[in-house]
Amino acid sequence: MESSSPATVKVMIVDDSAVIRGFLGKMIDSAPDFEVLSSAADGQVAISNLKKERYDIILLDVEMPVMDGLTAIPLLLEVQPDIKIIMCSTLTSENAETTLKALALGAVDCIAKPSTTQDIYAKDTFRNILTHTIKEIGTPKKFTNKTTPPADLLPIARSTGASIRQASQQESSSSAQFTSLNRTGKQIKLRPPHEGFSGKPDILAIGSSTGGPNALFELIPNLKGIQIPVIITQHMPPTFTRILAEHLQKQTGMTTVEGAEGMPLMPGRIHIAPGGFHMLLRKNGAATVIELDDGPMENFCRPAVDPMLRSAAKIYGSRIMTVILTGMGQDGMMGARDIVAAGGRVIAQDEQSSVVWGMPGAVAIDGSCSAVLPLKEIGPWLKNSSLRLG
Repeated sequence: MESSSPATVKVMIVDDSAVIRGFLGKMIDSAPDFEVLSSAADGQVAISNLKKERYDIILLDVEMPVMDGLTAIPLLLEVQPDIKIIMCSTLTSENAETTLKALALGAVDCIAKPSTTQDIYAKDTFRNILTHTIKEIGTPKKFTNKTTPPADLLPIARSTGASIRQASQQESSSSAQFTSLNRTGKQIKLRPPHEGFSGKPDILAIGSSTGGPNALFELIPNLKGIQIPVIITQHMPPTFTRILAEHLQKQTGMTTVEGAEGMPLMPGRIHIAPGGFHMLLRKNGAATVIELDDGPMENFCRPAVDPMLRSAAKIYGSRIMTVILTGMGQDGMMGARDIVAAGGRVIAQDEQSSVVWGMPGAVAIDGSCSAVLPLKEIGPWLKNSSLRLG
């Protein structure tokens, strides 16, 4: 098998339908810097292909003969641990359940596959989402460590994995802080801890995408006992978000629902944006309720984080805490600006613990964050900061 240019994103398509493999292959090969090196009708052939050549991306179907996608994932990762596996399945409850299991096994993202070839051709949206996802996840990122924080700021260098105790040292500072960033030699500018913020927040907003479900499963258990509503936008298609809500409730014991039109926010309850709709907030008398919007995508997504944060900032002002978790692109960056402008606070997941440091990286570089933390430290930070969510 002939190797392609090092700059090319190398893709394998694994699907038991030869027609689907052909259509997906044409879409991917027509995009600049992408190349489908091989295809496979089942997981066993995919493993054999991977042993012959390194790939950046595998598009993996769920249901296949000989070896299905779920069985194949750990075996593919055993051959090439850094391979990025994207599940590509139709929108059924059974496939959504299987895809969540696949994400837990090491797949990094999921794409809703059109159910017919006519849908694939008719929807440029699918082509855009497919190529955008492959580009964001499969393109190797070039990181450097050219920038070093001043010596007196080393205790809060989050990208070096500083402890929660060291992060809390920021609380006594009244000026903006800086931390080194290993992306193109830039720096993260951390906001003063209490700038424009007073008191305990009335809502916690979370945005996530690629790698987000597993990050949520690690973060949410830390929120037990929380006395404010939690709103989450996770980039996922319809059906998948309902299954995600069910799994979160089952695994964490916290009441978790998929948002619905007119649903009031409830303290201690987690509200997840439904796939296919932006989840907005509006006032209805004294209550705050959910409003669903099926308008244009933002940042190639619906639901998107930015519209959720914009609407939340208008209602809650400075009484909002925002967390941006792993994900591709920069969804959440503009919304985080609105949160900061209203006096709220934003924290982001650090690069080392993120599957893709797109969304949290964009917010961090933009200067909206009060802290940039490893995933395992975010929950304890929320509990131990002066904000006290419980």
